[in-house]
Amino acid sequence: MKILSRLGRLMRYTVAYAAITHCTFEYIGDFVLCKGPSMEPTLHSDNVLITERLSKHWRSYQPGDIVIAISPINADQFICKRIVAVSGAQVLTQKPIPLEAEYSGSSDNKKKPVMVKEYVPRGYVWIEGDNKGNSSDSRYYGPIPVGLIRSRVLCRIWPISEAMTSL
Repeated sequence: MKILSRLGRLMRYTVAYAAITHCTFEYIGDFVLCKGPSMEPTLHSDNVLITERLSKHWRSYQPGDIVIAISPINADQFICKRIVAVSGAQVLTQKPIPLEAEYSGSSDNKKKPVMVKEYVPRGYVWIEGDNKGNSSDSRYYGPIPVGLIRSRVLCRIWPISEAMTSL
């Protein structure tokens, strides 16, 4: 009987701690492992970041914020990008040239990049990676809804040599 009582108490504590952990990571903030070169030189692959989810309730996202968002082209993937413009802002951007157009034909026929004015609609943000040459971002798929943003990056904690440096 004593063993069953201890087992029951252990189960209650386990469930309580699991619920607290889940709520913390789901509603307050969590740890994110950054993968890929799109945010270099600011963030590198395998950097560990601390993110928060609370500020969206009392502060709007601002240009310069680094955010973790659900990819607009693959809902199973998260992306880490910098907000360049918010609702109502105008963005002057260079539309990327598709690779097949860049390498087809003679050198005389190559397409030149075109600068385009984009307006960010209400409820959307314009995101771009810091590594413009190796980032799939709003230049490809346009502005993303604020609802796709999962959290805002607070700081980097790994590698230790770069921990707590400004992002």
